[in-house]
Amino acid sequence: MAELARPRVVGFNHIALEVGDIDEALSFYGRLFRFELRGKSDTMAFIDLGDQFIALQKGRTQPADDSRHFGLVVDDKEAARKALKTAGVTILEGPFLDFRDPWGNRVEIVGYDNVQFTKASNVLRGMGLTHLAKNEKARKELAEKGMAAE
Repeated sequence: MAELARPRVVGFNHIALEVGDIDEALSFYGRLFRFELRGKSDTMAFIDLGDQFIALQKGRTQPADDSRHFGLVVDDKEAARKALKTAGVTILEGPFLDFRDPWGNRVEIVGYDNVQFTKASNVLRGMGLTHLAKNEKARKELAEKGMAAE
């Protein structure tokens, strides 16, 4: 019997986070990060990430996330650390820059320079982020996978 063809996973279009209130969530995340909205209603909001987005959806009912999280890539990790402290957000114990939002969603902040994840040059240009670059460790990891920048 022939093996079924399976599609290859190539990335994320968006991440959906359940929150208690859309306006409160936009206010909370707006104190931490600069962003633009793709759209908003009473029950949903879409934070633009260039070619991706975060969907905020009203209706969080489960307890706070413990280990489950997602890594949010930022242009300046230290600026994110300062913004968290200024906003009075508790940074979680451990080796990473993790926090929970008021609804218990756990977020890990990751610097763009230090990860293999790479925005296409046209997307960076459209976002006004052409100055971003990878550090040596990230460039080496990408090169080892045949994904070095040209």
